[in-house]
Amino acid sequence: MLRTRLLTAAVLLPAVGALVVFAPDWFFTIFVAIAAIWGLYEVAAMTGALHMVAIPLFAVVGGVPLFGLLYGGDVGWLAPVLVILMMLALVARVAVAGGADGALRGPRLAFIGAAYVGVLFPYFALLRNGPGGIGMLLLVILLVVVSDSGAYFVGMYLGRTKLAPNVSPNKTVEGAAGGLIATMAAGLLLFQIRGGSWDAGPVLLFSAMISLLAQLGDLAGSALKRAAGVKDSGWIFPGHGGLLDRTCSLVFAVVFAYYWSR
Repeated sequence: MLRTRLLTAAVLLPAVGALVVFAPDWFFTIFVAIAAIWGLYEVAAMTGALHMVAIPLFAVVGGVPLFGLLYGGDVGWLAPVLVILMMLALVARVAVAGGADGALRGPRLAFIGAAYVGVLFPYFALLRNGPGGIGMLLLVILLVVVSDSGAYFVGMYLGRTKLAPNVSPNKTVEGAAGGLIATMAAGLLLFQIRGGSWDAGPVLLFSAMISLLAQLGDLAGSALKRAAGVKDSGWIFPGHGGLLDRTCSLVFAVVFAYYWSR
């Protein structure tokens, strides 16, 4: 399984990097729109809402903010913050009371998932297509990869204390700390290479926030799957599951980076 994940990552990361760097703004926006529509499909399939009755819910809760933000621009931080808090509340619900049996499936979970994709996914395009956005999005992606990798390997070798076993049984407190430290170190190194103008303090704060939000985003994605009673959000990436499986660590971090860089 690990070998498959590494091979798939070796293919995906250069492809994503090339798309971020070389795609025209309009193409990247369309790409994000298509990816988000697929994400809404995954939510519908996970939550048992893949039927005609649910189309208005996904069109209003997911589609309206998706295309409104992509083509109308940012309308303020309140909407994404509310959605992030809603996802964190789901994490807390699953962490305290469980939910791996899919008992939370239904319209409420479909609403949460549709808002998660529809409101937060456009920030990939909003960040990337803004001033200095290409470099910022690449930086966020690299820091999130470091955070995920650091948490994985530190947790594998040193992990003892479970972080949120009802949400993600394999995550540990030691792994979370390892991911945080690795991301802060990588942030300092990457800013030196990038030639950034930030001082060490803001760099460390930014890197720490990216790691924290990446790990919270990963837990939020896991909570959504546990509440829906599924192992993976989909099947589109061999060895990695669905689109939401591969983007959950990035979504909160991208929203934060967008407002940090404004």
